[in-house]
Amino acid sequence: MTHTPQSVDVLVLGAGAAGLMCAIEAAKRQRTVLVLDHANKPGKKILMSGGGRCNFTNYDISADNYLSNNSHFCKSALSHFTQWDFIRMVEQHQIPYHERDHGQLFCDESARDILEMLLNECRQYNVTLQLDTTINNITTQANNTFGIKTLHNDNVTNVLCQSLVVATGGLSIPKMCASPMGYRIAEQFNIKVITTHAGLAPFTLHNNDKTRFSTLSGIAVDAVVSTCQQQFHENILFTHRGLSGPAILQISSYWNPDETISIDLLPDNNIEAILATAREDSPARKIKTILGQYLPKRLIAIFLPQDLLESPVQQITRQDIKDIHTLLHNWSIKPNGTEGYRTAEVTLGGVDCNALSSKTMESNTTKGLYFIGEVIDVTGWLGGYNFQWAWSSGWCAGQYV
Repeated sequence: MTHTPQSVDVLVLGAGAAGLMCAIEAAKRQRTVLVLDHANKPGKKILMSGGGRCNFTNYDISADNYLSNNSHFCKSALSHFTQWDFIRMVEQHQIPYHERDHGQLFCDESARDILEMLLNECRQYNVTLQLDTTINNITTQANNTFGIKTLHNDNVTNVLCQSLVVATGGLSIPKMCASPMGYRIAEQFNIKVITTHAGLAPFTLHNNDKTRFSTLSGIAVDAVVSTCQQQFHENILFTHRGLSGPAILQISSYWNPDETISIDLLPDNNIEAILATAREDSPARKIKTILGQYLPKRLIAIFLPQDLLESPVQQITRQDIKDIHTLLHNWSIKPNGTEGYRTAEVTLGGVDCNALSSKTMESNTTKGLYFIGEVIDVTGWLGGYNFQWAWSSGWCAGQYV
């Protein structure tokens, strides 16, 4: 059944962080706003983020925290709507929050607080939200408007809008209704899409390494993980599939297939100096006892041969000490790959920044067409940076749609 066309000023595709923020800002300007989403609930990724507490921004935000083929593109949006602006919004809604390591901000109680804040503002400014809706096709009209054919509850509806905002996200976490629709829309309007792949994702290991390290599953240690272009100092976690934890997720966004990564398992210590001192002060102590003060015993047993671990420190050579130092401070391993979009927190790549205005997020070639959030080739680090990009890009577009 087809209904009479519905006409709105602004149509937002996607009821996630960026889409809701844009809708609120547009509605504040007295624009009529309709938000469509194919999911059955809004803000699913908001609710699952940060272990259900939503790491909604970071005290320390700069362009250096983002990956993009155009490293300058994100600067304008991040400066026009900053982390302090979003924090002010959170405080106005009296949402309690706290800081964790590296300036990360989390809700004290639940990620639902952030979603409810956005939905309450949508209600306040009369934003219309429609879920369980499929976008069948998009056409341009003669008067610089867009026609969108939708399917909702077995009813086909045509929506006409002056501004079309694509906030459909990326490909990460398919169970959260991830979709490539935003990229298809870009391609329909001859906008380049930078090749996408999973970011902030755990590593899988080659079979030999997977077998060797599988018994360490569940062990987490502080480490510095490096590639040739970047390094991160946070925890790593051994899993039954490979390696995870914050430092691994961070470096995965910079890692290239077949590249070897280096891991310092004792970044705040110098094992060569520790063993050299032990030779003088307690020569009869076994290597496993000394190392056991700094690393889990199970880990040490996997990395070093049993006979060396059982040796008193006075019996090992200086070369042995150097070898232990190298092994623990510069463990080199070549991942097999990442776990992919199934567990990735973000999508690298996306709509080419060079095709958009960094001030408004509008297409340079199609008036009234906007892209915001994760669908764009702007990817943040772990730690609230991707949410801040959603808030900032959504806010900026909301001032112009």
